[in-house]
Amino acid sequence: MKFHLETERLLLRELRATDLEGMFELDSNPSVHKYLGNKPINTREEAQRRIQFVKEQYIENGIGRFAAIEKSSGNFIGWSGLKLNKGEKESLNGFQDFIDIGYRFIPKYWRKGYGLESAIACLEYGFNTLNLDIIYGAAETGNIGSNKILQSIGLQFVNEFEEHNEQVNWYELKKVNYGK
Repeated sequence: MKFHLETERLLLRELRATDLEGMFELDSNPSVHKYLGNKPINTREEAQRRIQFVKEQYIENGIGRFAAIEKSSGNFIGWSGLKLNKGEKESLNGFQDFIDIGYRFIPKYWRKGYGLESAIACLEYGFNTLNLDIIYGAAETGNIGSNKILQSIGLQFVNEFEEHNEQVNWYELKKVNYGK
């Protein structure tokens, strides 16, 4: 799958094998995983498996998370995008087979607006290019930054639920309400 989306400061493209070091830096960082179950990876092999998992999603589902590349430096800074959560294994808040929006960045790129910038582009892509009817989002209640991004891009709070002993906010945005 070839994918290319640009924002003012970012290039969003398919994940590649060459993103291995960046993916390892991202997912081995305990700060990144603070609101993701506190399970950072320990090896590059785990990072490679994560890249391969996303690449398989491109083939099987026609969608998956995308590498976020900072235009000014050319650096891999994390990922952003849409994901089809399939089956019971990927269910969340009682939902199965749904599209969610997500983003994850290396900490030195936090607080620069990249999460919001990439999420806006991915939401537009989801509704205008993929013609999705609804996009969901979830963030642990303590993850102030992610909750702010989801609210800023127009997702509406639906409910709070418990996942792995953590409280999580659940959001949705229907295409009919997009841009209103």
